[in-house]
Amino acid sequence: MPIGAGPVVGDRRHRRSATRIGTIAAILALSYSSEIRFAIIWIGRMTEALETPFRIEPCFFEDAVPRPLSDLTVEIHSAASELGRTLHPDSVAELAEFVRVMNCYYSNLIEGHDTRPKDIERALAGAEVDEARRPLALEARAHVQVQREIDGLHRAGALPSPTSAEFILWVHRRFYEAMPPEFRRADLPGGRTIEIVPGRFRTRNEEDVAVGRHHPPSSALVSNFMAHFAKRFEMAEGWPSIRVIAMASAHHRLNFIHPFIDGNGRVSRLVSHAMALRAGIGGGGLWSVSRGLARGLRDRGEYKRMMDHADMPRQGSRDGRGNLSEAALRDFCNWFLSVVLDQIRFTSAAFRFDALAERYRRLLADLGHDARSGELISTVLRFGEIERGQAALVLQTSERTARTTVSRLVAEGFLKSRTPKSAVRVAFPLDYRDRLFPNLFADHWIEAPEPPAFRFGK
Repeated sequence: MPIGAGPVVGDRRHRRSATRIGTIAAILALSYSSEIRFAIIWIGRMTEALETPFRIEPCFFEDAVPRPLSDLTVEIHSAASELGRTLHPDSVAELAEFVRVMNCYYSNLIEGHDTRPKDIERALAGAEVDEARRPLALEARAHVQVQREIDGLHRAGALPSPTSAEFILWVHRRFYEAMPPEFRRADLPGGRTIEIVPGRFRTRNEEDVAVGRHHPPSSALVSNFMAHFAKRFEMAEGWPSIRVIAMASAHHRLNFIHPFIDGNGRVSRLVSHAMALRAGIGGGGLWSVSRGLARGLRDRGEYKRMMDHADMPRQGSRDGRGNLSEAALRDFCNWFLSVVLDQIRFTSAAFRFDALAERYRRLLADLGHDARSGELISTVLRFGEIERGQAALVLQTSERTARTTVSRLVAEGFLKSRTPKSAVRVAFPLDYRDRLFPNLFADHWIEAPEPPAFRFGK
């Protein structure tokens, strides 16, 4: 299923043709020998099967998990368990909020929406954003808020199965309820538009879509496909060794179904995030699947190519027993999990305590801060927060000088507190993101892969 696709509506010709072919095949079969009759009936049944939930099979590897995938799963679990271990949980929580902004930035970028991280931060704070950039900033804020809710459910032990239809509908609903009006409508042929209803699957004929070579299920059948999707991936919940691999295969199969008029890509990436949490590889929220998908392992076009590759039909009797190619699914899962491992390792290095504290020291020195300010930041990173009255002890200076130092660090965004007199915690100002976290965000616009043109009916 190609990525970066916008809202579409339209075409039932291929499905009507499938029905006609199936009916004609059954009629013709009456006039021929048993061998030919069998072949014609088989063709008819296979054609009609294109509109059954079996179309998304295989969903994962039930007979034997390919060794490269099982090895990747072990490596991912090991790497994720190390994330944030050198930091205080309060510091991890602050970093996780920073990563939510990064995840949103890249997820929207994949869709061709280039939102400045500073605008996202301003929108989250309720501050004014330039009118021309405001819709994108509000869209990004909605994404961050939904991920924040998902993370909260996980911490409370209340995160439901991410592959259930109910959860996927909830993600879409929460996302689009907070979406600005500009992004709540989809274009129809002939200049008409259609409203995007938050938390509703495609159901009407006019919402049918063809994306490049791929024809997702008819809108009237989306609920059936999603019920099958949920049932199949529910099986993976009981197998810890399969949960991580299922995260990869579910990502493709959900996009293959294309259950919504719009928002499928971002919803699927939020679902992948939730699946990572359930699989025990969330790493405290310190890594982003969207960053890896947007950048790829070698080039930025990999995501589109690998999603297209996994659309491949079964290639003969040795290519699994489903409608789609098991070998192509294996390739996609291998790539997806390699991206996951790459991102976990990247952020693990970026968020290592000693390296992060040293980058703070150098930045503060370049900004003209006293060298002891770096020690204060280091202490807060290690212990999560400190009372303002303890700053003088850490800085080894007078209380008056300590208050001045703390006030400046708060004003410049390096420390934060709930009230002007409460304990201070570390903060990660986006103005200095390139100094504190090199390469975490893109320095320049990333050219998102061009989505294929949609084809509409007449």
